[in-house]
Amino acid sequence: MNSIKKFYKNKKVLVTGATGFKGAWMCSWLIKLGAKVSGLGYNPNENKNLFYQLNLNKKVKFEIFDIRNFNKMENFIKKTKPSIIFHFAAQPLILRSYKDPYLTFTVNYLGSTNIMEITRKFKFIKSVVMVTTDKVYESSGKAKGFKELDLLGGIDPYSASKSSTELMIRAYRESFFNGKIKCGISSVRAGNVIGGGDWSKNRLIPDSIRSSIKNKTIILRNPNFNRPWQFVLEPLKGYLILAKKQYENPLRYSSAWNFGNKSKSITTVSQIVEYIINYWGSGKLKKLSKNKVYEQENLQLNSSKANKLLKWKPTYGIKQSVKVTTEWYYKVLKLKKKPSEVTNKQIENYMHENKWS
Repeated sequence: MNSIKKFYKNKKVLVTGATGFKGAWMCSWLIKLGAKVSGLGYNPNENKNLFYQLNLNKKVKFEIFDIRNFNKMENFIKKTKPSIIFHFAAQPLILRSYKDPYLTFTVNYLGSTNIMEITRKFKFIKSVVMVTTDKVYESSGKAKGFKELDLLGGIDPYSASKSSTELMIRAYRESFFNGKIKCGISSVRAGNVIGGGDWSKNRLIPDSIRSSIKNKTIILRNPNFNRPWQFVLEPLKGYLILAKKQYENPLRYSSAWNFGNKSKSITTVSQIVEYIINYWGSGKLKKLSKNKVYEQENLQLNSSKANKLLKWKPTYGIKQSVKVTTEWYYKVLKLKKKPSEVTNKQIENYMHENKWS
């Protein structure tokens, strides 16, 4: 896999949503691969944001603006001239989508449409990876692995905003790119991504860590829900491979892709928290029997397409994923190690295990 390092060295790459959890990890990994990274994002609390904790604001050509602003985005892309775009920017929280559905739909759908329209205008863009979610699929109520061609749906505003975005991406790809413009366009769907540096509210891992630090009870709103938990670098590895493949052969690789975890990593919410308590060394939880808003109970992705065509497969099982995630917070919050040191070490270890180093 040294071809990955060779490919990304000196490549101009744009990461939207760079100040987000996954975006910050992607920026760090791209820098380690030798890419020339630019990023855009919103204006977060700098004291509790992984992007700033990793000093990425000093390593990335970065601007803060709303992705719904077409002119600002177009000018930024025109100035930085990326050949590859990873689009992470989104309103990613289900509970917030109920409180502010308009924001959710406009950021997720309109912001993504801006990326597609700008990509159509600039020939220097050769590969675009549009990040959506595993929640784009129509829920059947059964525990099964969704495949890329399964019916899209979405009852809650967040899921609906992402599934409608998927339709828009497909329309742009089929209407303006395949065989017309030499640029790979793909949408990618991953499971519940975990890892150090996620400080968001209403997310299981950071909420659990915050409660453990303060010796408070961890409250679970959906203890028996099954989720495809995976360490953050697992799907990012898939995105990096895919961006390279469709850069080189856009017609073959431009489509929708699942990047799920190992089947044995489909685990309940309560089991994940029990793992966290075990690795952290203390904590207690309380299970609530009913959620106030609708969320899919069972989620699982079938990633056989990526396994076969991209030679991608997960490296970590569920226990290892939770362990390295908990270790990140423990080392940063308890042992007072620098977030950049812990993050870079985990990326190095992961690259070594995948023979990318």
